Amino acid sequence: MPITLQALLAPNKMALQFAIKTLLGGGLALWLALRWGLEQPSWALMTAFIVAQPLSGMVVQKGLARLLGTLVGTVMSVVFIGVFAQTPWLFLLALALWLALCTACSTLLRSAWSYSFVLAGYTVAIIALPAVNHPLIVFDQAVARCTEICLGIVCATVTSALLWPMRVERQLADQARQAWLNGLQAASATLIGEEQGRKGLLEILGRIVAVDAQREHAWFEGSLGRERARAIRGLSQKLLILLRIARSVRRQWQQLDADQARHLMPWLHETQAALEHADSPSLLLLRQRVWDAAQADSISSTEHYCLARLALLLDNAMAATQALRAVEEGKAPADVPNSLAVHRDVPLALLFGSRSALAFLAMAGFWLETAWVAAPGGLILTCVVCSLFASRENGAQIGMSFLRGILLALPVAFFVGQIVLPQWSSFAMLSLAMGVPLFFAALGMANPRIGATATSFCLHFIVLVAPLNTMAFSVSTFLNSGLAMLVGVGAAVLAFKLLVLHHPAWHGRRLRAATQSDLVRLTRRDLRGAETWFGGRMADRLLQLARNYSALPEAERSHWDDGLHGLDIGDELLHLRLCLAVAQVPLQTPQRDYFQQLETVLAQGPSGNRADRLEAPSEAFIKSLQAQPTSDALRLAQGAVLQLQHSWRAWCRRQEELHGVA
Repeated sequence: MPITLQALLAPNKMALQFAIKTLLGGGLALWLALRWGLEQPSWALMTAFIVAQPLSGMVVQKGLARLLGTLVGTVMSVVFIGVFAQTPWLFLLALALWLALCTACSTLLRSAWSYSFVLAGYTVAIIALPAVNHPLIVFDQAVARCTEICLGIVCATVTSALLWPMRVERQLADQARQAWLNGLQAASATLIGEEQGRKGLLEILGRIVAVDAQREHAWFEGSLGRERARAIRGLSQKLLILLRIARSVRRQWQQLDADQARHLMPWLHETQAALEHADSPSLLLLRQRVWDAAQADSISSTEHYCLARLALLLDNAMAATQALRAVEEGKAPADVPNSLAVHRDVPLALLFGSRSALAFLAMAGFWLETAWVAAPGGLILTCVVCSLFASRENGAQIGMSFLRGILLALPVAFFVGQIVLPQWSSFAMLSLAMGVPLFFAALGMANPRIGATATSFCLHFIVLVAPLNTMAFSVSTFLNSGLAMLVGVGAAVLAFKLLVLHHPAWHGRRLRAATQSDLVRLTRRDLRGAETWFGGRMADRLLQLARNYSALPEAERSHWDDGLHGLDIGDELLHLRLCLAVAQVPLQTPQRDYFQQLETVLAQGPSGNRADRLEAPSEAFIKSLQAQPTSDALRLAQGAVLQLQHSWRAWCRRQEELHGVA
């Protein structure tokens, strides 16, 4: 059965519950708006559908973000009209710049609260454009729009909380356990080799980022939700550390010769088995045995480093298990780390902001040249689509889904609004006429594959029917509005097509430059929170590189390797600094000199003729470490210095293979 028919005719239980809640929330908002005589009751109904989410915490969070953005947009609309009412071109230019700024900020924020910037962008257009010829009524319209939107938010939140409430925090425990399992499996696969661990690495990074994003929604679901949200931060950090240590074990393993690798192979196999069937007692016992083997006098320093890192890997596996238990019990530890940092791409944000401004100005120029009465409606829709989707790389595809929703809404809205409703009266008949198509559309909204088209259908169906206490039916107005919608969305899609990132290689180069900058900062950044700062940003970048990996020719797929090399160097740098912090020995001058030289080398970047730049600094620093009283932390620090040197050399040689010595 096609996916659309399956979603509409054979929905699952969750989809039915979501559709009923959404329809009742929208119906309550519409009834109250009509009862209180609000100017545009359709805005209350639309808002209830816009903020509708399957989970109660998501509705509250999205509703608050929408409310905040609406308030800011309301204030700015009054400001723009007050300043530029007598100069239309300046007004439209200022509105285009505001829309670009909000789009860029929503791209940079990278959290659920970015929706506030989306609302702040297009709320100005919703309020200010209809009032541009009547500036004295802008304050009344601002108050009316704000009231209607707030009513829709409240009604949607109440129905979601009272009817079949589905809490985010309950799902967090299941998602956390799955992320934990995937993390252990990815660590185990990494011990085998790079190719085996690559797929697992991407999967676990994606899960960590997804679970961490859900954490924001759980914050609005009571004390248990907040505790689980805080505990998720600890689990995300522990899983990132686990992946980091697993990769460091693999790097250290590659330094063993054949006899040493054969000698340590049983320990590697036991560690893999323990990670695949993880339970704390067996991990603890194996960890003690591995550490005892690392202290034997008969093994070489290279073997000691490898066994010590295996023991550290098992330590972090147990720490991740404890963090999972904290999430499931809803008891966050006292020392919760910071949230995962994300990569903020300023050039990409400027590109996406330019998309919004270009589409708006093109549609505004069309309006001024033609003086089309319905053009403001299309211009508003251009702002809405640009605000929502200009910050996405697949904005053109989503815009086409919106166009399909409009094309589906036009005949249905014509039948309901121009044929059925003129013969019916009363709120009950209005609810019946609009409720049936909106119910089936809400079923489609519950399916991610057709959600964009179904949402577009709902919103434009409501706009075209435009329910009021005293309705006026006009076929010419209906056709004008429908045509304006198509032109408005078409302008946005055209802008998405013209301004698009066609060169993933350029994107990869910028990500590598950002990685180098982070490595430089990591040499002097405070260790508190450094793991979540660097690990979160690198996870985000690796996921972006993976999306563009298949679009690149085989010879240009080095950017993924650049990301992994940068991750490895950052991991070793963190490991070195942590070992030195634990050792607590007076190494101020040698340590400062080494990190200054390391910072200089990292700032220059990898190339074939810089492979040996860390040789002399590493040798001098290791000698200063060996001169101190022997301790496990200092021995691990020496191994980290050697691994930093090896990782840097491997990165430089990779660049030489691709581009030559120059």
